Amino acid sequence: MTISRRAARRRALTVALASGLVVSGITAPAALAAPSADAVIAEVYGGGGNSGATLTNDFVELANRGAAAVSLDGFSVQYAPASGNSWQVTPLTGSVAAGARYLIAQAKGSGGTVALPTPDATGSLALSATAGTIALVQGTTALTCKTAADCAADTRIKDLVGFGAAAVIREGSTAPAPSNTASVARGTTLADTDDNAADFTSGAPTPTNAKGETPGETGPPPVDAKIHEIQGTTRISPFKDRKVAGVTGVVTAIRSFGSARGFWLTDTAPDADPRTSEGLFVFTGSTTPAVAVGDAVTAGGTVREFYPDASATSPYQSLTELTSAQWTVQSSGNALPAPTVVSPDTVPDTVAPAPGGSIEPLPLEPAKYSLDFWETHESEIVSVSDARVVGPTSSYNELYVTTKPKQNPSVRGGAVYLDYDRLNTGVLKVASLIPFAQQPFPKVNTGDVLTGETSGPVEYSNFGGYTLFATKLGAAKDNGLQRESTRAQRSGELAVATYNVENLSALDSAEKFGELAKAVVGNLAKPDILNLEEIQDNNGPANDGTVAADQTLQKFVDAIVAVGGPRYEWRQIDPENGKDGGQPGGNIRVGFLFNPARVSFVDRPGGTATTPVDVVKERGKTHLTVSPGRVEPGNEAWEASRKPLVGEFVFKGRTVFVIANHFNSKGGDQPTHGRNQPPVRSSEVQRAKQATVLRGFIDKLLASDKNANIVVAGDLNDYPFSPAVETLTAGGALKDLIATLPENERYSYVFEGQSQVLDHILASRAPRGLDYDVVHLNAEFAKQASDHDPQVLRFRPSAGNPVQDAFHDLADYLEKVLGPYLPKP
Repeated sequence: MTISRRAARRRALTVALASGLVVSGITAPAALAAPSADAVIAEVYGGGGNSGATLTNDFVELANRGAAAVSLDGFSVQYAPASGNSWQVTPLTGSVAAGARYLIAQAKGSGGTVALPTPDATGSLALSATAGTIALVQGTTALTCKTAADCAADTRIKDLVGFGAAAVIREGSTAPAPSNTASVARGTTLADTDDNAADFTSGAPTPTNAKGETPGETGPPPVDAKIHEIQGTTRISPFKDRKVAGVTGVVTAIRSFGSARGFWLTDTAPDADPRTSEGLFVFTGSTTPAVAVGDAVTAGGTVREFYPDASATSPYQSLTELTSAQWTVQSSGNALPAPTVVSPDTVPDTVAPAPGGSIEPLPLEPAKYSLDFWETHESEIVSVSDARVVGPTSSYNELYVTTKPKQNPSVRGGAVYLDYDRLNTGVLKVASLIPFAQQPFPKVNTGDVLTGETSGPVEYSNFGGYTLFATKLGAAKDNGLQRESTRAQRSGELAVATYNVENLSALDSAEKFGELAKAVVGNLAKPDILNLEEIQDNNGPANDGTVAADQTLQKFVDAIVAVGGPRYEWRQIDPENGKDGGQPGGNIRVGFLFNPARVSFVDRPGGTATTPVDVVKERGKTHLTVSPGRVEPGNEAWEASRKPLVGEFVFKGRTVFVIANHFNSKGGDQPTHGRNQPPVRSSEVQRAKQATVLRGFIDKLLASDKNANIVVAGDLNDYPFSPAVETLTAGGALKDLIATLPENERYSYVFEGQSQVLDHILASRAPRGLDYDVVHLNAEFAKQASDHDPQVLRFRPSAGNPVQDAFHDLADYLEKVLGPYLPKP
């Protein structure tokens, strides 16, 4: 499975480093005739309701820098996208008093949790969150100017701001780019030099209406509060959406990149309640805060609970933070509070209470629950020492360690997830606040160690839960993890492997094809049959109706030959366009590669994307009606999901039915570290239906031939202890082979530092001499050809005749015993 949560991610913390790029060599356009003496554009925000946003609406805010009220009757604010190719209009009425603000609400998005204060005007403009132009215009007729020079010559324009480097129309140079969590705004003096870059900065949005109201701040005036009072004894601050003042603490860390910049404060005079954190994050948007570590600060602002997906019904936990903040540095160079040292016995073994809903209102019990422990240290500095890596470095410069090295360790140094109530509570995500130019982020594999101390503030993330943002990062010790290889099958054994090749298309690099091919030939020892999952169509994510995957498969087969493998043949069925889920446009499907020198494929024509395969018996032999064929492709169980593919193979005269699978993904499940406990695993419902449909087909095969050789393989996207797998194995019809391994070897995938099972090979009773292996060569490594580990099953198919089976068993035994002494072919 390619977990969708890998995709979009909250990558501002790393990707947004690029936002520091400066475009030079551009001649500034002409400015407007004269700066406005009174009404100006004070703030622009286009991220309302977007991912990560707190506010639900876009807005434009005007201000009056003059000494008398200004009438806005007959005026408008107008918006042009970055290209400047058209203008959209919002008419205005009323006036803006001297020194006051005027708030214009614009389009509402689907996200966000906080409404604007009552606006003074309302429009429906969907502003860009990153680049565009806003003009304050005398008149309501749409502007026609499309360049900065032409707009500078239009006397109807009273004020104008172009934001984001892509904006064509601007005064002077463009204002910085805002984001989903940041606006562009003039400083408190409302200076207007007709140079947007000089006049505007990016920071947390602060919409204010003519009454001086701001979001959630129409109630009581600011109150003085200590950090532990703000944090409170539950997950939600008792000061949520309230203004506070007199917040004191020492700056312990600074985030100076991305669109979620700010600093962490810790109160040096803590209370005696272990439930209250003494740390607080002060959010400054895309503006780097003017503070230094060791500064003693007194701050004020608005307390917010930030949810990573900005949804009122978010399944995630929130971060208590101070927004729209102002502060005064009282002194510098102060000693930092000692970090909380996390040892193997510090974090509780139980994840959270299980009220069957939200845990937010429950009093924190840090000695009893791991999520409560981390919440009580939210935004404080914590440290771990000599921490073993249980999740390798990702492409987003993150890794996972365990603070509890004896908790369900895998045979190779990971942390195995063994049941719904056996989550590894010692797992902790680590990212870095240290500039990579100063200390590159370590590239580590599972089992490596961050030696010495790793410390920094703890913050909640929707991906991975509580995260240590390191200001001190331990040195990486390489413990020499090696990629595994399996043995080759003997002549009497049939080898069936399964491999999720992670969105493989013909557009992928030769390097990726080469790495996958080397794994097939070397690590998997040239299996006879290879189930493949996530084979994309020929042009990958291009969404143009292409469904054929012959170029993808041909490129893979050629790559295998190039590294010394056999010339595999393939069988698959092109899906209907857009009907099988996965990456949009990719049309992923399952398919077979097989070595024709070792095994034959029985082709029975007629299998299409919509034709269901069935079972027939002819002359005492059980066969498929079509081969390859899809299992009940029209059943609702397979909606927006891959359909199982059945193939009929013959090995040494014996028929083997192989079923390739890729069940519905876990997308949509609530996180194990979220605010709802126990989490709702909504995706299980569809996989349970899929297992029921697939089991029905398997039962047909076994009803026709109780000794049928059946191998069910692929990415079932579920655990050995899940309802879906229990349906498939009920009554002993199939054996889930990964469940036969020792507990510390049961995994094929690593997600959020938890080594777990998504991929399976199951076999009916008939195959004999089962020899099963998970070949660990991807999931535990920073460099991966796929995010899944392949598996292989070697066995002797049954002929359905005890005498023939005994003969084949004897031949295989003799080869096993005498093989080392026989001449090599």
